[in-house]
Amino acid sequence: MKWIDKDTNLLLQRSFLFGATGIVICLIPLFNNYFQFLNIPMGPINGIGILLQFFGLSIAVMVLRKRKVEEELKDKAKKMILVLAVALIFFFMVI
Repeated sequence: MKWIDKDTNLLLQRSFLFGATGIVICLIPLFNNYFQFLNIPMGPINGIGILLQFFGLSIAVMVLRKRKVEEELKDKAKKMILVLAVALIFFFMVI
């Protein structure tokens, strides 16, 4: 079964999970930069977090582009896109 054929509520839940996980993973190097918990390179961790955020963003865009989707779900997808886009801009500016 393809992703586009799945239920839109399930897709939005997955978008939220991938996006929130990506944001949390990107916060780890940011906190480590200030508090120096670990002395390891944080670049790969940032990359994984940004990748997860982009994946969540792409799922939300896919839901928005689907046909015959309720307005409520389209509004949720728009909010998810806005939140993830702002988070990505923030983490790109911080890196």
